[in-house]
Amino acid sequence: MPKLLLLFKELLFSPQIFYNKIYNIMAIALTKSNLKLNTSKKPDFYLGKVRDVYTVDNKLLIMLVSDRISAFDIVLPKGIPFKGQVLNQIASKFLDMTSDIVPNWKISCPDPTVMIGHKVETYPIEMIIRGILTGSLWREYKNGVREIYGLRLPDGMKENQRFPEPIITPTTKAEQGMHDEPISKEEILKQNLISPEEYELLEKYTRQLFERGSKIAEDKGLILVDTKYEFGKKDSEIYLIDEIHTPDSSRYFYANGYEERFEKGEAQKQLSKEFVREWLMEQGFKGEKGQQVPKMDEIFVNEVSERYIELYEKIIGEKFVKADVSEPHERINESINNWLEENYL
Repeated sequence: MPKLLLLFKELLFSPQIFYNKIYNIMAIALTKSNLKLNTSKKPDFYLGKVRDVYTVDNKLLIMLVSDRISAFDIVLPKGIPFKGQVLNQIASKFLDMTSDIVPNWKISCPDPTVMIGHKVETYPIEMIIRGILTGSLWREYKNGVREIYGLRLPDGMKENQRFPEPIITPTTKAEQGMHDEPISKEEILKQNLISPEEYELLEKYTRQLFERGSKIAEDKGLILVDTKYEFGKKDSEIYLIDEIHTPDSSRYFYANGYEERFEKGEAQKQLSKEFVREWLMEQGFKGEKGQQVPKMDEIFVNEVSERYIELYEKIIGEKFVKADVSEPHERINESINNWLEENYL
């Protein structure tokens, strides 16, 4: 009832905010792609938790970022309107802003929800870098874990405390339906997952990308807390792939008030997907076997959508322009096929 009263008050005193929320609620989340590509050969298709990936001629990737949302490696039953557009456009802008550090897979974004790029040989690890002790690592630390990812964490740290220097905590890149697992640099090299020379380059790029992302976030009044990067190789050259600095792959805190909240032991004001995980845990759901996903009502779905849009506008510094969702499949198909005809076929 309080949420309904709040909507009613917004209708009376802030009609534009009210109508924006109603538009979000009425918008149909794009949870499935329906691409009909004008290609001579049928593309290979891969269904990820969030992304639908089409491979053309084994050298071109067409990636549609859906509105699906996952937590604890489980796709939740309802999509989040405009989430895919937010992720795709943030990733696109950050790929452009970091291309001087390392080449990346992006070629073009013909539609707000689509990126087209190079197909590369993906490394079987993800490079996670953390500037602050929080999230899953804090939960491990709170339970007494001090040695993880081949690192020794000092005693006496508090939740949301900065590390003296950002730490890199790699994970395995799991197959579909499996969980990523912590892994140390030593174990990566021992298993020959990557050569020592290449791993050193990945660490170097990871630190440089995090430094660049942190500076951009700082200029916008945010702290880039932690993030993950994925890399691959094409023609013997390392490429940055997938998404970068999005709310699904990263965590941001508001810089204003961070120190005060930390000193008081208060929760940080953040922009990331973590609040969805926290909401699920409050409902008693942790993705464990046999657990039922809590019901997601339309008001909650709308709140999640607004949080994603808020992060876009905060980190990018631009007003978010919602794509036309009246006929999304027709729009997307037309955009991609026009690009293919002009640039590839």
